[in-house]
Amino acid sequence: MGSTDSKLNFRKAVIQLTTKTQPVEATDDAFWDQFWADTTTTVQDVFALVPAAEIRAVREESPSNLATLCYKAVEKLVQGAESGCPSEKEKQVVLNCCRILTRILPYIFEDQDWRGFFWSTVPGAGRAGTDELDDDEGARPLAESLLLAIADLLFCPDFTVHSHKRGPDSVESMQSIDSCEYIWEAGVGFAQSPPLNYIHDLNRTELLRLLLTCFSEAMYLPPSSDNTILNPWVTFFCSTENRHALPLFTSLLNVVCAYDPVGYGIPYNHLLFSDYREQLVEQAVQILIVTLEHDGGIPHPPASPSSIEEQESTGPENLFVNYLSRIHREEDFDFVLKGLARLLTNPLTQTYLPNSTKKIQFHQELLVLFWKLCDFNKKFLFFVLKSSDVLDILVPILYYLNDARADQSRVGLMHIGVFILLLLSGERNFGVRLNKPYSLHVPMDIPVFTGTHADLLIVVFHKIITTGHQRLQPLFDCLLTIIVNVSPYLKSLSMVAANKLLHLLEAFSTTWFLFSAAQNHHLVFFLLEAFNNIIQYQFDGNCNLVYAIIRKRNVFHQLANLPSDPSSIQKALQRKKKSPDVISRTSSQETVSMEGSHPAVPAEPGTLKASLVAMPGIDKLTEKSQVSEDGTMVSVPKTDSPNAVHPDQSAVTGTSDTESNSGRDNEDVFYTEAEMERRRLSSASSTSFWAPTPDWVLSWKCKLPLQTIMRLLQVLVPQVEKICIDKGLTDESEILKFLQHGTLVGLLPVPHPILIRKYQANAGTAMWFRTYMWGVVYLRNVDPPIWYDTDVRLFEIQRM
Repeated sequence: MGSTDSKLNFRKAVIQLTTKTQPVEATDDAFWDQFWADTTTTVQDVFALVPAAEIRAVREESPSNLATLCYKAVEKLVQGAESGCPSEKEKQVVLNCCRILTRILPYIFEDQDWRGFFWSTVPGAGRAGTDELDDDEGARPLAESLLLAIADLLFCPDFTVHSHKRGPDSVESMQSIDSCEYIWEAGVGFAQSPPLNYIHDLNRTELLRLLLTCFSEAMYLPPSSDNTILNPWVTFFCSTENRHALPLFTSLLNVVCAYDPVGYGIPYNHLLFSDYREQLVEQAVQILIVTLEHDGGIPHPPASPSSIEEQESTGPENLFVNYLSRIHREEDFDFVLKGLARLLTNPLTQTYLPNSTKKIQFHQELLVLFWKLCDFNKKFLFFVLKSSDVLDILVPILYYLNDARADQSRVGLMHIGVFILLLLSGERNFGVRLNKPYSLHVPMDIPVFTGTHADLLIVVFHKIITTGHQRLQPLFDCLLTIIVNVSPYLKSLSMVAANKLLHLLEAFSTTWFLFSAAQNHHLVFFLLEAFNNIIQYQFDGNCNLVYAIIRKRNVFHQLANLPSDPSSIQKALQRKKKSPDVISRTSSQETVSMEGSHPAVPAEPGTLKASLVAMPGIDKLTEKSQVSEDGTMVSVPKTDSPNAVHPDQSAVTGTSDTESNSGRDNEDVFYTEAEMERRRLSSASSTSFWAPTPDWVLSWKCKLPLQTIMRLLQVLVPQVEKICIDKGLTDESEILKFLQHGTLVGLLPVPHPILIRKYQANAGTAMWFRTYMWGVVYLRNVDPPIWYDTDVRLFEIQRM
């Protein structure tokens, strides 16, 4: 903490600034130096000593003083970047200017009239420190000078990187430094790991915090589906104007992926040493996720040196995205994947000594980074799926999904986890990998089972659907789509997982659930499709599922005979009013949860959460592909795909049903959660909005894909009943043995082609990711609370 004297002096300067009605000249160094000359303030001091109300007061009442303060602070950073901060005093000035700008920038961004200030050139100022040069290109905008100075300072010997000086007399000139030799950590494209230096880590963290604050202008613009609006700060920083773009990108990625929070396996190690590296890793991963933004929402094909020229026409090229998409060496992929898996698994490692290992908190940022890696670099995605290493990402994701299912403040985490699994499930290899036996004993609040990773996935999804909170209902489509996508490859489901799938079918096929919303019958279609895939393509190893289907055969008969007359529909809806719960919790035989697990709990009262924009419906999120004989995928045209759920008679329903939760025409409208809630309530109150009719029920009932299962029941039920009568059997194992050796070859309908619904990027998902990611960044930066209580527009901050 700073000494009392220096804090008093700093506070005095702030008060002078707010009370001076006359503009203070930029040349009055004695006045301006008070803000950064003192060596002992911390960033927390600066936040405490510069209250929000005073920043706003200066902004409104003496704008020229605020402008001069910003200009002078940037000038000091530029001077530090040019001199390389040889003295301690200069280093301290740079850090103090960083802290002041971090404090002030959000208040510049929240006021529309000020937003352009950093992009204007300051009259009469020339380029700081280069007045004597002839200004051919004129002065740079303040924002550009600031960003270039930060980039230079991040590779400043003896400040943020180790000096390579050969002797006491040699000088490292900042202008001629080759920053590629000063990359912060070994990993992608760099072999040497520099010795740890916690002072360098602290200084990098302060500079990155300021850089993140510069990029945060995005938080002050309302959500918009216009993806061509780029963040000017990110665009400039990730352009060829920044000569450190490559080494900085590499440094950030390597620092994150090489980090090992456990501290070389020594228990309690993290309590002895404040971990400066962790703060750096957190800032680094946040910088990575906010800079890796699509240009115009569509990923460019990666530029190869030969194709760089013709790319000029396609607008500015984000070099971070470019470099990320061009990583291709197996050992680089391995380093990145192992690093992310290690960090994602860290919060799951239970030890017998309480608090003995450090638990990281930045798993949401890591998931966004993993998502962007897969999205921008298809080679990385295929590498992930090539071995069972993908399961080291799957297990932590399932753990987070299960743990967050009751907590409304973590609904964003639920979404990102499900999106990643949806993306992976579009690739055949993912389904194949799920057959690996699951032997880890991560304590999770789920029934104990013996089986594969596929069983784990199904058991967790069942738990989310039956015991998660109401806000998760929009994700049900995605969860079941993932199950359908992997189903053709699942060699043998456990009895526990088979029963869970049938329990879902039972819950989703009650008449009140089917008739209570226009979309609900899709869930039944998805489950039937999954059953059909397993029966047609993996019958041999799946006697548990076949047995479960036989035991619950009445569910299929009831579906086939679903009533559609007006009085049955009314009766079903009356029943709904009596039991408004989404899915009956009772008929699921809840078993004992795993030992050492904690139940999923709702958010603590008072928890802050950031709102999210609505997600596009499953048909917008995915496009259908058909798997042909040789295993290749062929895209299915959108119009009228075979055995897909067909769009229903919209004349009857007043809205175009299936295939979209958002309606075709207003694709670009984004609602805040509050607005969605209001719409939901108003639609619930006015029955005129949508009501089930006999025609509507018939329109989809006739398309229920029940033939395969009905044929299976027709063949096997009499045989099973006969065995039971003959042998007086009530013992499951005998029946399972019979089913295991049974065959349906030649008895089932011709196998249908396998349909995979692959994730596809679009404006809606791009906007969702932007709001989610910035919401995470906002909520995770609490010390100091950079954006707290400023007027952000991209999302709303809500208290639970």
